[in-house]
Amino acid sequence: MTPRPRILYIEDDEGLARLVERTLARAGYEMVHAQSGSAGVALAGESTFDLVALDHHLPGETGLDVLPQLAALPNCPPVVYVTGSDDSRVAVAALKGGAVDYVWKDVQGHFRELLVEAVAGALERERLRRAKAEADAEVRAARDRAELLLKEVNHRVSNSLAMVAGFARLQASAVSDPSAKRALEEMQARIHAIAGVHRRLYTSHDVEAVELDAYLRTLVQELWTTARQSGPAHTIRFESPPITVATDKAVSLGIIVTELVTNALKYAYPEGASGEIRVRLEQRGPATRLIVEDDGVGYSGKGGAKGSGLGMRVVSAMASNLKSKIAIDQGGRGARVTLDFDA
Repeated sequence: MTPRPRILYIEDDEGLARLVERTLARAGYEMVHAQSGSAGVALAGESTFDLVALDHHLPGETGLDVLPQLAALPNCPPVVYVTGSDDSRVAVAALKGGAVDYVWKDVQGHFRELLVEAVAGALERERLRRAKAEADAEVRAARDRAELLLKEVNHRVSNSLAMVAGFARLQASAVSDPSAKRALEEMQARIHAIAGVHRRLYTSHDVEAVELDAYLRTLVQELWTTARQSGPAHTIRFESPPITVATDKAVSLGIIVTELVTNALKYAYPEGASGEIRVRLEQRGPATRLIVEDDGVGYSGKGGAKGSGLGMRVVSAMASNLKSKIAIDQGGRGARVTLDFDA
């Protein structure tokens, strides 16, 4: 059997309180009476009530003085304010003080039926509020679980890609053909670029977006560290304002930067010489421009001077994913490749 809702009625008139108790009982409510504000606050703090009906005129104070004390209680129930004052400012003050509704107390006693309606409405609104709060909590919990699972997936994907890259490195060290070795090393760099995105995702608070500037800065540093082990110590400079992009865009941009920087590290400067390679992101209105440039021998855009051209085909494919195209500036010294995309 469902227990009856418990109503605390704070009213100094004991006879009137008995009449209200009978009216509420007929409507299916259990009422507890308190004759003063302090007694009502004490009862509300000691026991559980579904609603408080608070009278305006009380011994030595008004209900407006009691409202803040009730509101300070943990899990304060909704309050319906009962007033015989014809000053509308009292009702307005009560609502501003936290009451959910008010009832005018008339001398004929009709307010008792109005109080029953106000109680029913307030309890229904409270039920809906709690149901919404519970639903919101469940949604947040489900979202947190989904984000945790997605972080775990990204962690495992990153580890798996690192393992694949390790296999490519082992295979490259085992082959003697220079073309095959170079192809495996380039494949390893592409795998690292994708793994870096997933590594960013599982260490980030946002599993749907990547801080592009931080990701590319780390990627460029890794490319430089790998390259200096087997070639001239070129300088790579990276500049970017804070930019956040969706995961799929970060993957495409990471592969593009990997290809362009790797190509520059290998072919921008004559053998034995060293120089500077610059990677830069610039915000231009709604679009963002990626720039990779050097001061080397230049580049025609038809494949590297010593490469197969596969890298530029990969770059073009990734640019297509971004709904963009690369542009190659052949008018100045060295090579300058730009790509405009919407972040």
